[in-house]
Amino acid sequence: MQSHEIRKRFVDFFANRGHAIIPSASLVPENDPSVLFNTAGMQPLVPYLLGEPHPKGVRLANAQKCVRTNDIDEVGDNTHFTFFEMLGNWSLGDYFKEDAIRWSFEFLTDKEEGLGLDPDRLYVTVFEGNDDAPRDDEAATIWKEFVPEHRIYYLPAENNWWSPGENGPCGPDSEMFYDLTDEGLGDLTHEEFLAADDAQKVVEIWNDVFMQYLKKDGKVVSQLEHKNVDTGAGLERLTAVLQGKPSPYETDLFADIIAHLETISSASYDEHTQAFRIIADHMRTAVFLIADGVRPSNKDQGYVLRRLIRRAALQMRNIHFDLNEVSTLIDLFVAKYDGVYENLNTERTVIHEEINGEINKFSETLEKGMKQFEKLSGDISGSDAFQLFSTYGFPIEVTEELARGKGVSVDRTGYEAELHKHQTLSQTASAGKFKGGLADASEETVRLHTAHHLLLAALQQHVSKDIKQRGSNITAERLRMDFAFDRKLTDDERAAVENQVNEWIGLGLKVVKREMPLHQAEELGAEMEFGAKYPDVVSVYFVETDDGGTVVSKEFCGGPHVSSVAELGTFKITKDESSSKGVRRIKAVLE
Repeated sequence: MQSHEIRKRFVDFFANRGHAIIPSASLVPENDPSVLFNTAGMQPLVPYLLGEPHPKGVRLANAQKCVRTNDIDEVGDNTHFTFFEMLGNWSLGDYFKEDAIRWSFEFLTDKEEGLGLDPDRLYVTVFEGNDDAPRDDEAATIWKEFVPEHRIYYLPAENNWWSPGENGPCGPDSEMFYDLTDEGLGDLTHEEFLAADDAQKVVEIWNDVFMQYLKKDGKVVSQLEHKNVDTGAGLERLTAVLQGKPSPYETDLFADIIAHLETISSASYDEHTQAFRIIADHMRTAVFLIADGVRPSNKDQGYVLRRLIRRAALQMRNIHFDLNEVSTLIDLFVAKYDGVYENLNTERTVIHEEINGEINKFSETLEKGMKQFEKLSGDISGSDAFQLFSTYGFPIEVTEELARGKGVSVDRTGYEAELHKHQTLSQTASAGKFKGGLADASEETVRLHTAHHLLLAALQQHVSKDIKQRGSNITAERLRMDFAFDRKLTDDERAAVENQVNEWIGLGLKVVKREMPLHQAEELGAEMEFGAKYPDVVSVYFVETDDGGTVVSKEFCGGPHVSSVAELGTFKITKDESSSKGVRRIKAVLE
């Protein structure tokens, strides 16, 4: 079964069971300061999992684009990727364990509507219980209707408990594993199952998370009034299982890419497996990130993108890949997702320009940088590592990767000290802090989120009506907004923007959410997130006078917000700086 058929079968299966099919959110989170990218299917739905009504109802499903970079050094093995698609279905206070488990089993095993996997090769794990919550006998009892009891294993919280952190909804999960061996493992004891999992003879292919408890300050304090279900399966892994391949890199998701790399480079995939996989993975991720508005830079998402492109370029050099052929790789990925993620087509020209531009820029100094690297003997000092970055464009992770190949180490602490002095890389990116978690919904963050709407409106009114947002990051201390613009604000413009926001705050304008058809919101000219797809019914937040006669801002948004801007206080811009080429960044606070 091809990957596009697996994706379609999943969507159709849950649509037939009353789920609204929602589009994938952008890879760049709209309002989650804890992560650089959407790292899981549930992440864009956090406000609704916390209780806010979703305009499409209480049953949802989709294929969500995700990027995770915490395991980037592992890319090249059988299981790690930076970009992947997560198939997920959700219940927002509607169905719970019985339906979730039954539908999971039916989709995996039904030959007509589902994937037709052999039920005799399925194994299931459930939560064994701890001081926070009892053993999940409820899930185990339901599972006994579908799989033999001796194929159900109780595992601890580290395996079968989901929590966003110290606070918020949490609960047990139930995972499904599939036997990949040719001969079939048959019945396994608890210890034999764990050994088979470690040996990758069985692999996890599905996960049902049951959000039924509330955690406060690291301790479960109560049951949730409205229980949610969050299920998920990685498309890449499912495709490998269904196509009988040892790795997703051998499936239709990558087969034509690998074959093309062999043709263009005249190198063998069997002899250069890791290099081929790194190029294929990193190039796919770069294509999707640029389509969603990310641009190469030395900060945040842009830094990750730059690292991916340059790491791919190093591997291209290793297999003697003609860099003039990079565009052919881009076109293969765009064609592969035609009809699924249309922004790859609409942003094709920009994708070509950004990737080729970054590779060309890096290749100008790559050979010199490699010669400089080869001159270094023994362990690499922080100052040498920084010189490779500042002079030759080698991200520290690339230097560390090259050092591992020589069997030497890099003084990362010394490098970061040098980096801090020059203030060329944000602390978040340099420390590699790509952590997951729920968005902060504190009072301070909510106020700054609302002020963010006013800032965009004021920029459009006093600087340029064509300004469009290209990303945001909002914490309890400050807001940050990236927007498409090619110069620094003048002192007069900055003052005008600040004064306008404070004038609106002084008027005490109200904030109103209205749900409406997508076409109506577009006709009204509501601000949209760059690169995002939206469902047929959307939430639009209006900042307006009490009678609705004057509207100063209207934006597609998932909340949360204050009910009146009078709650905000005094708005102040603290910094206006470049984020990347053609993109400015403003930071602001409320006093």
